[in-house]
Amino acid sequence: MSNYLDTVIVEHNPSQKKIDRAVIWLHGLGASGHDFEPVVPQLGLADDMSVRFIFPHAPNRPVTVNGGMVMPAWYDILEMSLERKVDIAQIEESSQQIYDLIAREIERGVAPEHIVIAGFSQGGAVAYHVALSYPQRLAGLMALSTYLATNDNIDYSDANKDMPILIEHGTHDPVVPVVLGDQAQELLSSKGYSIAYHTYPMAHQVCMPQIQNIGKWMNKVLA
Repeated sequence: MSNYLDTVIVEHNPSQKKIDRAVIWLHGLGASGHDFEPVVPQLGLADDMSVRFIFPHAPNRPVTVNGGMVMPAWYDILEMSLERKVDIAQIEESSQQIYDLIAREIERGVAPEHIVIAGFSQGGAVAYHVALSYPQRLAGLMALSTYLATNDNIDYSDANKDMPILIEHGTHDPVVPVVLGDQAQELLSSKGYSIAYHTYPMAHQVCMPQIQNIGKWMNKVLA
């Protein structure tokens, strides 16, 4: 029996059907599973769709770039250079915890091809690792204001070569520069992945036009 991460659960289920879709959405550094909870009603998901949103809380750990302060973090960031030197072992450890949450959704009756993996900032780096390596087909990968930290360590899964990938970034992001979003898009496109890439005139955040676009994408990949 796995020791699952603590999570916030939000269900979109106007038709009161059995839940058969899921979105596992990872927050950024220092935040919590409550971070994106208010976004769900704003997505404009179809009324006939039954979706469980799972927002896990990252474990508390010291973060080197923040002076060793202990905070919710999926992994340690060792330096804030553009290359983003990070603790790869901790990304892999967090990824395993997300694999466990996927397995729990499958046990609950949600097929893997109806599960979206999403993440913002630090959570997005883990989402990349999870979805690109997962051995069964997933519904999609959503990477918000983030970067692909583990390209050299991912065992890329053939099952998800045609998985829809949505990458979104703010052009004025002072925390994760938009060039890192560009790099992830270019790298994955060169590997043959089909990417929808959008930028918005915003900082390290989400905005309403973006939320509406995310909802359209989810309606499509979870249909």
